[in-house]
Amino acid sequence: MKRKLIAAVGVATMIAGVAACGGSDKKDDKAAAKPADRSGTVTVWLMSEAQSTWPDAVKNANDAFAAKYPNVKVKVQYQQWSDKIQKLDAALSGSSAPDIVELGNTETQTYILNGALADVDKKQFANSDTWIKGLEDTCSYQGKLYCVPYYAGARVAIYNSDDFKAATGSADLPATEDALTAALDKIEAKKGSDKTYSPLYLPGQYWYAAMSYVAAYGGQIAKTDGTTWTADLESPAAQQGIQHFIDLVKKYNHGDQTKDEADHANVMAHEKAGLIYGNGWEAGSVITPPNGNAKLKDAIKTATMPGPNGKALPSFIGGSDLAVISKSKVQDLAKEWIADFTSEKNEAILVSKQTLPNNTKQLEPMKADPATAAAANAVPDAWFTPIAPGWAAIEKQGILKTMLLDIIKGKSVADATKTADDKINSLINNAS
Repeated sequence: MKRKLIAAVGVATMIAGVAACGGSDKKDDKAAAKPADRSGTVTVWLMSEAQSTWPDAVKNANDAFAAKYPNVKVKVQYQQWSDKIQKLDAALSGSSAPDIVELGNTETQTYILNGALADVDKKQFANSDTWIKGLEDTCSYQGKLYCVPYYAGARVAIYNSDDFKAATGSADLPATEDALTAALDKIEAKKGSDKTYSPLYLPGQYWYAAMSYVAAYGGQIAKTDGTTWTADLESPAAQQGIQHFIDLVKKYNHGDQTKDEADHANVMAHEKAGLIYGNGWEAGSVITPPNGNAKLKDAIKTATMPGPNGKALPSFIGGSDLAVISKSKVQDLAKEWIADFTSEKNEAILVSKQTLPNNTKQLEPMKADPATAAAANAVPDAWFTPIAPGWAAIEKQGILKTMLLDIIKGKSVADATKTADDKINSLINNAS
């Protein structure tokens, strides 16, 4: 499947919009001989985490860029995950597209295949020889690179050590799932009078968690022969993992089992959960006001999540990438700003915020830090969603969430996975 072919016949409307929008410069002055003679504007869309958690990294990048290009303005606009894609699609169809956009690493393939992203040379960026492979893969297509890894995320056990100690005598999270469920049973008995408390708050539509259990049993969402993808949730291994996840939800989650994970940190902040399975940074959300509960500061810990068969639960590798819009008139400047923003100095700032960097060089020391070890050690064995042309549509239609919800409501795992596989097969090989 060729990217150019897809651009020509699959998403003609979007491409027309992209072609019309261009970059934010009124005139491409790339021909100017000296950086100091360049002018114009580079518009950057970053997600709100950069503004709230590592604004000094943004300032570093802007300062470094300004030192080289004093007459080029950098306009950083912060976006929210809830509506970023809708705003980006609208911008690409109009005349207000940014020059640089941050994309979640399950979003990149759609825009790569749509022809909306410019290719980049990895040699331009710091530590690109040690980029985390799972992130680099999300930026790659047919041997070319279309975005730059920004940061990684891995899910870990986030637990209230006071609750564990009160019920089991130990503030540590058990290392095996058998020991963990025994501890959860003791917490259940200890907290029995509170019917709204969950020893393990595991929402039923939490598909990232469910697919981790699928991966733990050797299953996968879909498989490929190199050219065609086929859904694989009906396989015995995948069904075993889904059933295991559902069993944990039904036994230990005494909240609304039909929800997703959006508010699980908030549930723990309200002291209604002994354990959640979340991104490492969500431990901070549990204890940081105004939504977090500061009095839990010393109680909330992170650890590797035990999985079936005595092994750690394989974690989904999340994270973000940075891409240059293909019709930007200032692509060279945009790539230079990304290089400044993803410098080793800036990735160190992300590390200081307990966010996993884009490279294994800076990831390695985090494996020995108790605060970050669980997430950092989860990266090498992490799993990722299929890098397939139609994946974005599958996620957008909530097929996995619907499958899990149907099972929670009583549909058999066999019937629900067959329905999900049929829907996935209708979408997965088509460009979104």
